[in-house]
Amino acid sequence: MAKPVLLSIIELGGYPNFKPLYEKAGFEVQVETRMRRAMTAIKQLKPRVIVAEFNFQSDFRDRTSSLESMMSVVERLPDTRVIVFYEKEYQHQFDRLLAVHSFYRTFSFPIPEQELLECVQALADQAGAGSDQAPGLP
Repeated sequence: MAKPVLLSIIELGGYPNFKPLYEKAGFEVQVETRMRRAMTAIKQLKPRVIVAEFNFQSDFRDRTSSLESMMSVVERLPDTRVIVFYEKEYQHQFDRLLAVHSFYRTFSFPIPEQELLECVQALADQAGAGSDQAPGLP
């Protein structure tokens, strides 16, 4: 059986490389550093999981970040789960995005590695099982 695909979108970074963690959880990992390339990869790979950063961009006239563009593509993939990393200082802007889109799980920096591992491990275990409930959530 092929490993499920996890797409890691690292536009800014500045945190540990979680690729080994994702692989340990059982995923085949694809890393992209530009949102346009990531959106092409989403269409081609149809990943089980996408891990992306919320990077508030005040220069966008009608949206808060490139995540909104990505979510317009992900909406067509019902089996794809999205995990988002965000800076606490941008919580207000992130809340605007949360009002429109739902994510499987969100983590504020610094990312708790054990919680992230448990989250992606649960998704790897669920791959193909059809469950979409985050661990520890009702």
